[in-house]
Amino acid sequence: MRQSFFTRLRPGLLRIALLASSAVAASESLAAPSHGIAMYGDPALAADFNALPYVNPDAPKGGAVVFGNTGGFDTLNPFVQKGTPPWQIRFWGYEGLMGRSFDEPFTLYGLLAESIETAEDRSWVQFTLRPEATFWDGSPVTVEDVIWSYETLGTEGNLRYRGLWAQISSIEAVDDRTVRLTFDGDNRELALIAGLRPILKKAQWDGRSFADAPSNEEVIGTGPYRVKDFEFGRQVTFMRNPDYWGKDLPLRRGTNNLDEIKLDFFGDQTVLFESLKAGELSAMREFNAHKWDTAYDFEAVQNGSAIKTEIPNQKPSGITGIAINTRHPALSDWRVREALIQAFNFEFINETITGSRLPRITSYFSNSYLAMDHGPATGKVLELLEPFAADLPAGTLEGYDLPVSDGSERNRKNLRKARGLLEDAGWTVQDGVLRNADGQPLDLSLLIKHGNLGEEEVQRAADIYAPALERLGITLTVDLVDSAQYQERQSAFEFDLTFVRRALSLSPGTEQYLYWGSESANAQGSRNLMGVQSPAADAMIGAMLSARTQEDFIAATKALDRILTAGRYVIPIWHYSKSRILHDASLRYPMRLPIYGDGYYFMPEVWWHQSP
Repeated sequence: MRQSFFTRLRPGLLRIALLASSAVAASESLAAPSHGIAMYGDPALAADFNALPYVNPDAPKGGAVVFGNTGGFDTLNPFVQKGTPPWQIRFWGYEGLMGRSFDEPFTLYGLLAESIETAEDRSWVQFTLRPEATFWDGSPVTVEDVIWSYETLGTEGNLRYRGLWAQISSIEAVDDRTVRLTFDGDNRELALIAGLRPILKKAQWDGRSFADAPSNEEVIGTGPYRVKDFEFGRQVTFMRNPDYWGKDLPLRRGTNNLDEIKLDFFGDQTVLFESLKAGELSAMREFNAHKWDTAYDFEAVQNGSAIKTEIPNQKPSGITGIAINTRHPALSDWRVREALIQAFNFEFINETITGSRLPRITSYFSNSYLAMDHGPATGKVLELLEPFAADLPAGTLEGYDLPVSDGSERNRKNLRKARGLLEDAGWTVQDGVLRNADGQPLDLSLLIKHGNLGEEEVQRAADIYAPALERLGITLTVDLVDSAQYQERQSAFEFDLTFVRRALSLSPGTEQYLYWGSESANAQGSRNLMGVQSPAADAMIGAMLSARTQEDFIAATKALDRILTAGRYVIPIWHYSKSRILHDASLRYPMRLPIYGDGYYFMPEVWWHQSP
C-alpha cells in the first residue's frame, strides 16, 4: 500500500501530495468552504440549520425493534465482493464525509467533514474533517484513514466503489485535517459521490488483506450502530452507541433513535408474514397492494396494537420487471425482445396478482419530471439523440409506448404482433416449435431467487406468461434457486431472463454507468444485467454528468429514458408510488415527509419508540 501522504496518480506519475507550496495554492481557484453542496444550485438548508426538515429533533431515544429479511447472510463485511451481508448494515454502521438530505433531489451536508470546497467546474473537491469525529473505538478519524479508505475500496472493495476510484487522478493531504481529490473528465457529480464514500479505520487492516477479511470480523466504522451479536443465516442484532460522536450534529439530530435493532432471517416471504401476524416482528413493508388490502386484517390490526401506514413519495418509478439478457444471440435482436413484451399480457397479469391496484412502469423515470415525453422527441432531447439516429432502436425518436392488451386472458391482438415481429427476425414455427433458420428452438429460462417477495410475484406472472409464449412456439421454464446460486448465476450472466429492480433517484448520475453503461456490460458481477451496450446511452449519461443547468440535465435524462425504454431491455411490471408499512403502535414517525418518501433513510432512521 502506498504511503497515505503521497498522491495517488496514474501509472508513471508521482508528485508530493502536501499542498503547502504557496505557488501551487496561488495557481488554483479556491472556492469558499461551505456546510453543504447541491448538484444544482445551493443547498436548501442554511449553515445554521437545526435539523433535517423531516425529522422530530426532540424524538426520544430508546426501545427495541425486530425486522425481518428473507434469504440469509454469510458475512458482516458489506464492502468487499465476496459473501452476502445484511443489506442494511452499510447504512446503519458506516458514514461518509457528507450526509444526504432526502428532502432535496441531491444535496449533501457535512458529516465527518465540517466543510467542503470545490472548484467552479468541480474538477476537484476538498473536505476538512471535524476534529470530534471518531471511530467506534474512540480513535479520531484522520486524513490518512480517508485516503486509505478511498484507495482500498477503489481497488479491493465491492464493484460499486471502484468506478469512483478510476476517475480520481489524485488524492492528497492538504494538512492534518484536510484532504483533496482531483478528478479526471467532466463529471460534476463526482464531488458529491466522493462525499458519500464510507470512511473506515486503516489501522484495523495494517499488514492484512482487506478483500480477504474473515467473514465474521466487523469492519470498524463511525456510524451510530454496530453489531451486538449474530448467527449467520439466522439473526443479527445492532445496538445504538450512546456515545456516538455525531449525535448532536444538526444532520443527525432526531435520527437513529432506537436502542436496538434486530434482523431475523426467514426462508421465504410466507414464513416472514406469519411471524408478523404472530407479533414476532415490529414492522414490515408490504409491496403487494392486493395483499395489503385483503390479508392485513388479523387480530393485531383489529385491536389497534399494529397500524397500517402508507407513505407517498415523489421519486421516479425506477425499473422493476423481467430483464432480458441481450448477450443471448437471439435476444440481441430488438424485434425478438419486443415480441416478448407484446406477449406479456400486463393488464390481465396485473389484475390477477395485484387486483390492478398498482400502475405499470411506463419508462425508467416514470412518476417524475425526469420521465421521457410520449410522442416524437423534440427540442434538446432531439438534439442529443440525432447524432445516434442510425443506430437507435425503432421508436426512440418517433416515440415508443408499451403495448396495452384488452385485459382478456387470450391477448390475441398483441400475440399476432409478436408473431409478425418474430417472423421479421427470421423465426418461424415448425411443428409447433419456434425455430430460426438453423433450426434452433427459442427455449428460454427465467432465473428467480427463492423467498424474495418481488420475485415471487414475477414467478406468479411467469405462470400466466408461459402459456402465452407457448402459443408462439417458445418454451419458458422457471429456474427457482437459492440466494447463493442466484447471485453466482447473475454475476456470471448465466440466464436468459431474470428479475431486475433498479431504484432511481431525482438526481441520477454516475451509477447509471453501472446499471447500463457499455463498460459494465461484460464485467463479472455487473449490475448491467441486460448487457446494454449503447453508445447513445453512454453519451446521454455523460451529458447528464456534465450538465451545467437543470434544463440540460433533465433533457439528457429524458433522452436516456427513451433509449432504455425503446431498447426493450426489460419487460416492466408495476411500480410502488407509496410504501405500505405495518408497524407496532408504539413506533412513531414525523408527519412531515421527505420528497423521497420511505426508505432506509426513513424507517427506522427517523422513527422512534414511544410507550403507550
